Amino acid sequence: MPVRAEHDRAVLAALLRRDPVLHAYQLGDLDDFFWPYTSWFRRGDQVVLLYHGTAEPVLLAFAAQRDGAAMAVLLDEVAPVLPARLYAHLSPGLERVLAGRYVVTPAGAHLRMALTDPGRLAGVAAAGEVLGPADLPALRDLYAVAYPGNWFDARMLDTGHYVGVRDGDALVAVAGVHVWSPTYRVAAVGNVTTRPQVRGRGLGGQVVAALCARLAASVDHVTLNVRADNAVAVRLYERLGFTRVAGFGEYALAVGAGSAASAG
Repeated sequence: MPVRAEHDRAVLAALLRRDPVLHAYQLGDLDDFFWPYTSWFRRGDQVVLLYHGTAEPVLLAFAAQRDGAAMAVLLDEVAPVLPARLYAHLSPGLERVLAGRYVVTPAGAHLRMALTDPGRLAGVAAAGEVLGPADLPALRDLYAVAYPGNWFDARMLDTGHYVGVRDGDALVAVAGVHVWSPTYRVAAVGNVTTRPQVRGRGLGGQVVAALCARLAASVDHVTLNVRADNAVAVRLYERLGFTRVAGFGEYALAVGAGSAASAG
């Protein structure tokens, strides 16, 4: 079956819902909020997303182990129509498929985690107030100090799923979402950070717990991405009831002479 551009959200949703945790971000991007910034490619049951809502396009290609070969075929066929520069989230081994066209620069191994034991949240003193658009300056100030370079879409404040703790007028801890879709019943926690001077006090766990409690009313699957080498964060999420469900790599891709990959 040849590769095709797919524009039917119902078709995409049916395919992605076969593994809503692995494909949580893609399911969220089917919402009207993100849909205008997306391009989708399909070959049989395999789906690849190119997201245009960032300064550099982001490619998402996730496959269960049994589907790795089929996804590799799709990526190989899609590669010639992809932008000259992009960022990619790829299941292990798929970066090699793109090495023939791109210089592939690894940006870190990551884990997809899912909230599988929400009962553990009861052991955490959830804390934080709901943030909105008026809190954007204080939030940007926090990220500049505590999480520079993070991916943050200010429009997500409109969801009501950003929770923060203050010290006076300053935000000192926050947890939010990259994706929240009550339509497809998925959420992806993201942009979690605390100011350096208050780390170690449990505020990160408290705001994540408060956020997860809010999300429980509207979604069935709460997921997140975390760097595999961020042992402190991984332990925190495991303590809150998250488990590791998949590994993937992030890569910067650029067409270049020779396209010799440095992937690992």
